Amino acid sequence: MGKVAVGAAVVTAAAVCAAAALVVRHRMRCSGKWARAMAIVKEFEEKCGTPTLKLRQVGDAMDVEMHAGLASEGGSKLKMLISYVDNLPTGDEEGLFYALDLGGTNFRVLRVHLGGKEKGVISQEFEEVSIPPHLMTGSSDGLFEFIASALAKFVASEPDGFLPPNGKQRELGFTFSFPVRQTSISSGTLIKWTKGFNIEDAVGQDVVGELTKSMEKIGLDMRVTALVNDTIGTLAGGRFYNQDVIAAVILGTGTNAAYVERSHAIPKWHGLHPKSGEMVINMEWGNFRSTHLPLTEYDQALDAESLNPGEQIFEKLISGMYLGDIVRRALLKLAEEADFFGDTVPPKLRVPFIIRTPDMSAMHHDTSPDLKVVGNKFRDILEISNTSLKMRKVVVELCDIVANRGARLAAAGIFGILKKMGRDTAKAGENSKSVIALDGGLFEHYTKFRTCLENTLKELLGDEAADTIVIEHSNDGSGIGAALLAASHSQYFEVES
Repeated sequence: MGKVAVGAAVVTAAAVCAAAALVVRHRMRCSGKWARAMAIVKEFEEKCGTPTLKLRQVGDAMDVEMHAGLASEGGSKLKMLISYVDNLPTGDEEGLFYALDLGGTNFRVLRVHLGGKEKGVISQEFEEVSIPPHLMTGSSDGLFEFIASALAKFVASEPDGFLPPNGKQRELGFTFSFPVRQTSISSGTLIKWTKGFNIEDAVGQDVVGELTKSMEKIGLDMRVTALVNDTIGTLAGGRFYNQDVIAAVILGTGTNAAYVERSHAIPKWHGLHPKSGEMVINMEWGNFRSTHLPLTEYDQALDAESLNPGEQIFEKLISGMYLGDIVRRALLKLAEEADFFGDTVPPKLRVPFIIRTPDMSAMHHDTSPDLKVVGNKFRDILEISNTSLKMRKVVVELCDIVANRGARLAAAGIFGILKKMGRDTAKAGENSKSVIALDGGLFEHYTKFRTCLENTLKELLGDEAADTIVIEHSNDGSGIGAALLAASHSQYFEVES
């Protein structure tokens, strides 16, 4: 072999060695980055851990805070608001009742025909109305006159034979999903607007009084008999069908809970005790916090950047508004510290709330062999098209960590309510059931979340006590529940019974 040939062979061998070394280094770098990614996921999983003992501590803390909130105003992070609902539906209610559900840029008006024990809800009709944007920031009169005229139009379509007898008014349940200081079953002053509304002259006013004034102005003879929120409506809807319902929980975009308390167990109640001896308490449990809650760096960053830092900590861990964004924040750390998506961080991954909880649910429930749904979501939402199966599996794992923590904490909260009510243990010789009415899109549509919540509650209660507790889906508390409360608090109810 000539010198030139030998030299070429040496150069070629050197090039091959160099290329091989590059491949090895690349693989080592990649495996190093993958190891870093796995370490981030493992640490996240550990920080989100909810062993049974920790959940029991969360339930105990919920019980303690409930007692404190009932003892005095401001005594707890839980507001434990007195709702003035002391008569929940019995199932005997009969007649035609209306509901108005105002909680966002649309409102609904409903008509519900009740037929008592035999017939239940005979029929229901509703109409949805969009609120013109200028009315959301205008005057109180402008908004409530618009609502009253829509209500009057809906009443005008009432079927023949349903006109109220002479001297009797139509009755309305009013679901008003904004912060209100309730002063009676049918009155409450607006504390502040949220959700894009900003009508200054309505703040501090009785919202029922404002609506009544507008109805009177156009000659609509209707009386608001119950001012409620959607959680209490859910409790009422559940109770109408099942007298064993003792509490209600909403798990949707936000979260809240309400339950039936003995009026004598409310030290801050200074009025006459109701005949029923009961009072529904609106817990506002989204604001619950405890040192036992498993908070991570992602939760702390989400809270710090939120519109209400330091508030609604429980809600930020368990509700649909936030779960998807916690997953996004974990993915962002993987991208920044382990080059999970390559050398650059995908810009869309920095956009808060770009991954919504329904997207997270779809990825979590992906059963295709190549996790096609995960791949499609990343392409469509984050403009990331080159995800491997290995990466997609990590995404599903993150969804699992976040959803399971949320569901298990929600179960611990319910366990705390049951403990406060003395229903967390089975009583000898008692066969009665305690039913929790649940509603909200997260509970209804996120199957793995719901299953995990139900299984965790059984785990906390033990087999014997778990047999006495039932979770039931109670739909449309903000609509039909409000109409049912109008019926159970009817001004004519006492006279007729």
